[in-house]
Amino acid sequence: MYLILKKKSLINVPAIFRVLGWLLMMEALFMAAPLVVGVVYEEWAAVEAMAYSILATAGSGMLMTFGLRPKSMDMHKREGILLTPVVWIFFSAFGMLPFFFTHSINDVAGAFMETMSGFTTTGLTVIADVEVLPKTILFWRAVMHWIGGMGIILFSLAVLPMLNHAGGMQLFNAEVTGITHDKLRPRISSTAKSLWMVYIALTGILCAMLWLGPMDFFDALCHSMSTLSTGGFSTKNASIAWWDSAYVDITVTAFMLIGGVNFALIYHGARGNFKALTSNATFRWFLGTVFTAAALCVIYILLDGTDGRSLGDIVVDVMFTCASAISTTGFVVIDFEKWGQFVVMMLCIIMFFGSCAGSTSGGAKIDRMELMAKNIKNELYRVLHPNSIVNVRINHKVIPQEIVTKAVVFLGIYVCITAVGTLALTALDIPMHDAFFSTLSALSNVGLGVGDATGGCYASYSESAKWIMSFMMLLGRLELFTVLVVFTSHFWVK
Repeated sequence: MYLILKKKSLINVPAIFRVLGWLLMMEALFMAAPLVVGVVYEEWAAVEAMAYSILATAGSGMLMTFGLRPKSMDMHKREGILLTPVVWIFFSAFGMLPFFFTHSINDVAGAFMETMSGFTTTGLTVIADVEVLPKTILFWRAVMHWIGGMGIILFSLAVLPMLNHAGGMQLFNAEVTGITHDKLRPRISSTAKSLWMVYIALTGILCAMLWLGPMDFFDALCHSMSTLSTGGFSTKNASIAWWDSAYVDITVTAFMLIGGVNFALIYHGARGNFKALTSNATFRWFLGTVFTAAALCVIYILLDGTDGRSLGDIVVDVMFTCASAISTTGFVVIDFEKWGQFVVMMLCIIMFFGSCAGSTSGGAKIDRMELMAKNIKNELYRVLHPNSIVNVRINHKVIPQEIVTKAVVFLGIYVCITAVGTLALTALDIPMHDAFFSTLSALSNVGLGVGDATGGCYASYSESAKWIMSFMMLLGRLELFTVLVVFTSHFWVK
């Protein structure tokens, strides 16, 4: 059975739902990890809730997988595009069940937002006091971050090789962020496995380093998963500030920045090709941006004179906060609003652009910032030399004009959606300042909050506001086009 519209059958719906069934069964397997945590800590009510969630998720997945018999499993561009947002929505819908069954969150909008925030690695929360949650739920929040960081579908491509032949490239392009998508290996499944190997190794290294510090193993594991995924969920209400440790702050800062680097570059560096990393212009733009922003903030704070602490403490906190913003992690060690509006505005700017494409971070991506800056330079040159032909080059490669145009359109849409989201939230009686920062934080998948949303807690927001925020998070994680194209008539008409 295919979806039939004006002309021939366009979209292989049974194939989409069968793949979705496989993925839901995989989500049920991931739910088994927090169930084990619940058993270890003897949280029997939470274990029961997680067991019900696993049964509901796995049962639905099995019905979709074995109850549908598509005539063909062929998946082309439309199927790949449609499947991607549908997977994220279904994962969030079933992923919120543990919050319901444990009564951690009792409203649908709030539970869905919490789960969407987890999978999109945004880190915004509707839970005012996370320290009262069972460790089972705290670990599920960390697992959601970890899965979503590298990508739900990218993990599926790694463990379900049949997707390599069933629209694997379309799925890869639809979910992986960035201007262009480079394969590390000839097969998509091999590329996905390589990226996940790097991801798992870095998570293990960070977990060991945090465990050597003041964190216990559970907190170290949860925060290593939240940090590498640039998510931001913490096991403490005060986030990283709870430990009041320079060692933890510096370690997490370093790994937040690592999480903002293109994992393909990290893969090459791990194999000994450090030149691929050090010679990459976008990587240098990324480091230059975060260190420049941090330096300007430190200078402003020192000139302002309101922070009476030592220079070393200020530098560590500012660097942590800037790394958290540009990597779109959302961890906090201090109330940055007390540093003044200049610092808040600087954080907004680096939140907007985010880190490198191909990383776990959100935002518009520093790659597009670099491309836009070089394109502006060329256009200014063409004002004086209108007949000249100049190209945008990144890493000594000429970028095709259609990619330049797409990047400029992306940034334009990004700004427009930020404005529309802000208007929508202000219509719900949310102050304009809070509405703007909340929209930008959700769309950029950051998780930082100001005003009523200080600390990233949105428990006071109305159900309508929570649905808007959830949609913004999905748009930002899938980089606009993958979601927005589904709402166009061209997508549905052959």
